[in-house]
Amino acid sequence: MKIPPTLKKGDTVAIAATARKTSKEVIEPSVQILKNWGLKVVFAPNLFREENQFAGSDKERVAGFQWALDNKEVKAIILACGGYGTMRVIDGVNFKNFVKNPKWIVGYSDTTIIQSNLTNLGVASIHGTMAFQFTKHEEATESLRKVLFGEKQEYEAAPFKLNRIGEEKAEVVGGNLSLLYALSGSHSDIDTKGKILFLEDLDEYLYHVDRMMLQLKRSGKLKNLKGLIVGGMSDMKDNTIPFGKTAEEIIWDAVKEYKYPVCFNFPAGHIAKNLAFYIGKKQT
Repeated sequence: MKIPPTLKKGDTVAIAATARKTSKEVIEPSVQILKNWGLKVVFAPNLFREENQFAGSDKERVAGFQWALDNKEVKAIILACGGYGTMRVIDGVNFKNFVKNPKWIVGYSDTTIIQSNLTNLGVASIHGTMAFQFTKHEEATESLRKVLFGEKQEYEAAPFKLNRIGEEKAEVVGGNLSLLYALSGSHSDIDTKGKILFLEDLDEYLYHVDRMMLQLKRSGKLKNLKGLIVGGMSDMKDNTIPFGKTAEEIIWDAVKEYKYPVCFNFPAGHIAKNLAFYIGKKQT
């Protein structure tokens, strides 16, 4: 796995958009914070374009992200926001030069598509808060700074009744459950064998969570893990006739027959305290 260089003061970072549209007013607070970290900030081309809910057309989003990937002055790329749209553009992106000279790519949610693609290309990335959220939670944003600059992190998760205690060291893969499910069978689909799998999700029906977990299980993605980390399973929905289990209980049912450690309530995902960590790299 290739690990991009950590940042240092004076480095340039780019803000790019592969999914939902944004505006300069929304992004400006993150620009000031990044500058306070001693970094230079540039905007990818087409960042503030709009086409319906997207940050410009598919072609424009590809062009902006490709520019950021290939620009030798840019040492990290922070996605502006998530939403939906990255799957529409991922196959138009050429990672050939990027793999030779990798840089950190930061995001979560819809960015899971990019991060899974990078995992298969052998390049680590960062699951962390995006540019539109820098002022939402100070600790989450500070955790991103520490990860980008290579400072050691220690996180604690609140106790949970279904946790299975254990200790493992392995690369972390995964991200948003719905996106991992959507990537199944594609060239961006991930190999979880011998890895620690991270899962989180937002605004899903409980029976959808059950179906997605069963798909992961039936495809062998849960059997040979080193461990499972579950972040926020936020704002879950139910039907008139209740499903009868929480999202956490559904996930537990899918993995309870295995022996690896399981950690629920990890502070990452679609929650305010979305702490940053590495994807495709052992944590430091």
